[in-house]
Amino acid sequence: NIAVHLSLSPLPCEQPAFSLFLFVILQLIRIYLHILTNPFAAFLHRFHLGLSHSMENPHSPISIPEASPKPYKKSFVTTLMEAASLRSPFKEDTYFTSHLKASEKKALQELKDKLMASYGPDGECTMWGIPLLAEDEKADVVLLKFLRARDFRVLDSFRMLEKCLAWRKEFNADSVGEEDLGFKELEGVVAYMHGYDREGHPVCYNAYGVFKDKDMYERIFGDEEKLNKFLRWRIQVLERGISLLHFKPGGINSIIQVTDLKDMPKRELRVASNQILSLFQDNYPEMVARKIFINVPWYFSVLYSMFGPFLTQRTKSKFVISREGHAAETLYKFIRPEDVPVQYGGLSRPNDLQKPASEFTVKGGEKVNIQIEGIEAGATITWDLVVGGWDLEYSAEFVPNKEDSYTIAVEKPRKLSPTEEAIRNSYTSKESGKLVLSVDNTSSRRKKVAAYRYTVRKSTLE
Repeated sequence: NIAVHLSLSPLPCEQPAFSLFLFVILQLIRIYLHILTNPFAAFLHRFHLGLSHSMENPHSPISIPEASPKPYKKSFVTTLMEAASLRSPFKEDTYFTSHLKASEKKALQELKDKLMASYGPDGECTMWGIPLLAEDEKADVVLLKFLRARDFRVLDSFRMLEKCLAWRKEFNADSVGEEDLGFKELEGVVAYMHGYDREGHPVCYNAYGVFKDKDMYERIFGDEEKLNKFLRWRIQVLERGISLLHFKPGGINSIIQVTDLKDMPKRELRVASNQILSLFQDNYPEMVARKIFINVPWYFSVLYSMFGPFLTQRTKSKFVISREGHAAETLYKFIRPEDVPVQYGGLSRPNDLQKPASEFTVKGGEKVNIQIEGIEAGATITWDLVVGGWDLEYSAEFVPNKEDSYTIAVEKPRKLSPTEEAIRNSYTSKESGKLVLSVDNTSSRRKKVAAYRYTVRKSTLE
């Protein structure tokens, strides 16, 4: 039997120096003036906020990431950046018609009547394999998405729905998921579905930093034909994600979008991003429960905090802004570490079996020892370990059961940077004992979320 124990050793930590307040103010004014004249800022503003009309409300209140490394003394810039993440809690729409207001129920029935009058009882009116004229709950979920996207204005919702049906027929959207569009080099890199969040929503990751390479950009966006092919591929990724939804009251009816802004080209993707936004807004209403932006430049966070007062509370509730170097800490709040890709500080590697991980918290000024006991002689233990935001010391040692045996340093103590990927290692024991993984956070006051998992393969020798 394998037993695991966690032991804690709190130690004091030192307080870092505080930056000069006046210097920060002057730098902020200078950079803010630069932002106002920077077309990239306007582009990011549209890119980030463009999906606001096509998103779900979150299931539960959104937690604010502990982004500052100086929780006891925050700079003026840090305070502004944290303000960008403040939001009020919203509950995700359940799509139960019994929860609708009287006016909303009336709007739903009027939309059904308009569809019936326009298409007739035998007309072709389906979306995502769901007959919209059928009197069932799945049809209600789809229709309510269009109604919510237009604030329950029936005529506007009907026009949007008609245009979407026409577009899907022309685009052949129902079969795009099965097509081979030849973008193997982009799969798992630019846009891809990967795992689920803690509430069961499928998660779509987006990262456009690869297009900073001019050759890659020309291969994908070199002319209009290539651009249209890329747009079709991007819709394919979205359609595959939507195929995972329940379209059922109380079920999972939307996805999570995670967008990585690291190294994202400034002007080059403007045309492509605008077309993607238009397609998503017009044809996929209320399909995104939450939009998480990671590796966001700090000046955008400041800019977002300034635009915040002009956005509706419903819109702001769906956005999470995470600065560079804080991706793992932010994603852990919504996605379990074993489902977060390893490049974003999670445990999930390509072609890995999704073995559940155990999560634990490392408080500031604390050292945690994970003791994996019951390892037999000749057995091989393989482990994964990750700490959101790292910036602490890690080591591993094997402690034999025999009192006269020596402790073996499997991995010597070393400092891990905030961007370090998850540790994966293995050790074959020559005698029975236990493996001790140490996470030393005594030099920091910041609480950190961590996770680990392991497997033990017994020796085949008799």
